[in-house]
Amino acid sequence: MAEAGAHLTSTAVNEQPSIFEVLAQESLMEAVRPALKHAVKILAESNPSRFGFLWRSFDELYLLLDVLLQNHFLSNCSASFSENFYGLKRVSGGRGLPVRLGLHRKSHWRSLLLLCFVPYLRAKLEATLARQRDEEDFSIRLAQSRSQRLYRAAVAAYPYVSSAWQAWIFCQQLLFVFGVTKTHNPLLWLARVRLARLNTQDIRDIELKNNGTGSPADGRVQYKVLLFVFMAINGHAPPTHIHTSQSCWQFTNLPGLY
Repeated sequence: MAEAGAHLTSTAVNEQPSIFEVLAQESLMEAVRPALKHAVKILAESNPSRFGFLWRSFDELYLLLDVLLQNHFLSNCSASFSENFYGLKRVSGGRGLPVRLGLHRKSHWRSLLLLCFVPYLRAKLEATLARQRDEEDFSIRLAQSRSQRLYRAAVAAYPYVSSAWQAWIFCQQLLFVFGVTKTHNPLLWLARVRLARLNTQDIRDIELKNNGTGSPADGRVQYKVLLFVFMAINGHAPPTHIHTSQSCWQFTNLPGLY
C-alpha cells in the first residue's frame, strides 16, 4: 500500500512542471508578436503599396493566425504552441484524477478564447488608450459630454486595473511555487485547466492519433519552422535531441531555454 502511494506521489511530482518551465513558455509566446510585428513594419516601409495593408490590419491578421495555430495545437496536442514547445500539456481533470492527454470540449474552447482573444483585446485597448493620451496632450479641454467623461475616467483607471491584474498573477505564481495551487496564471484558472508534463505515453498517443494524417515532408517543414523560431529567440541551434511528430513537437533537456 505504501509502495503504491509512493509511486503515485512520484508520478505527480514528475508531471508537475516547474515555475521556470511555465514562465519560459509564456516568454516564448510574448516574444512572437513583437518580432512578427517588427518584420511586418519593415515590409510595409519597404513597399507600402504592396504590404501596407499588413501593417494597417496587423492585429486582426495576427488574431486569425493565432486562432488557427492555437486551435491546431489544442486539438492535436492538448496544449498551446508555446506549451507544447516546452513539452507541456493542458489537462482538464482536478487533483487526484489521472492526467491523460486530451481536453474536454468546454476546456478546449475556453482555452482558445483566453489564449487568443484576451491578448487581442488587451493590445487594442492599450493602443486606444495610448492614442487618447496623445490626443489629450495636444488638445484644448472643452466642455465634455457624459460619455466623454466616462471614457476619460476609464483611461485614468486602466493603469490601476492593470496593476491589480499583475499583482494577481504574481500572487498566483507565488502560490504555485509553494504548491498551494496547481495553476500559475489566472487565465488557466479561468479556463479550468492546469499544466502537466508530457510523458512517453502522451507522445505515443499523439503519434498514433496523427498516423496517416500527414506526410514525412510535413513533419520536416514543421521542424524547420520551429528550428527557425528557436534560433531567432536564442541565437543558436538546440543543443540536444528534439522529438518531432506530424502535428506536435516536444523539446526535451534544452538548458538554453531556461
